[in-house]
Amino acid sequence: MPAQFEQYGLPGRDGSDAPVALDRRDGPYGEVVLRQRGGHFEIIANGCFLMDTADGRSERLLIQAALDELGAGRPSVLIGGLGVGFSLAYAAAEPRWGRIAVVEREGAIIDWHRDGPLAAFSANALDDPRVTVLHTDLVEYLATGTKTYDALCLDIDNGPDWTVTDSNAGLYGADGLAAAQRRLTPGGVLAVWSAQPSAAFEEALRAGGFRDVRTLEIPVLRGVPDVVHLARRCA
Repeated sequence: MPAQFEQYGLPGRDGSDAPVALDRRDGPYGEVVLRQRGGHFEIIANGCFLMDTADGRSERLLIQAALDELGAGRPSVLIGGLGVGFSLAYAAAEPRWGRIAVVEREGAIIDWHRDGPLAAFSANALDDPRVTVLHTDLVEYLATGTKTYDALCLDIDNGPDWTVTDSNAGLYGADGLAAAQRRLTPGGVLAVWSAQPSAAFEEALRAGGFRDVRTLEIPVLRGVPDVVHLARRCA
């Protein structure tokens, strides 16, 4: 573990509730910060709380719901956003998944998983031979790439109505959903995490030609439930 992280230990070490910045980077999309608050870690992007290691139930459901929709076989999955690693670790722990790709545009987050405290949460998934880490922007990757996947599991914002950067908003509109359709195999599943339900996004999915649109709720300790928006590309 690099020297700047050694004094902070790993999850489970209790401390003050006041957050401590472990690393701070300026990148092409603004500032990203890794903080420790007691026994948990937080990622802050441009001053906006993005996610932490306190729970992870909804990030895991994002992966499980897509797999349940796909049924038998060894489907491929693209995970949009490495984050604190819950989604990737859960996918890598499931032998039913075949090819697994994860897109992360922040090099700092990838570093925190390879050499920093977040490695404990991705649980060596980055070394799984099925896993490919793509250091690129998800919106651009969907729009310009050619590989297709049986599932797209996307968690790069706080939801369709609350994006981390303005450039992400296009992902949830007509052009972004058309790009997602092109990257899905026939009958493939789109799963999108959100901190709150979005009726407007459900309508956009239907208008974009997706079928079987529905929203799964995940109760949280405070506030409205987290949700996973699910939809399927027509066969």
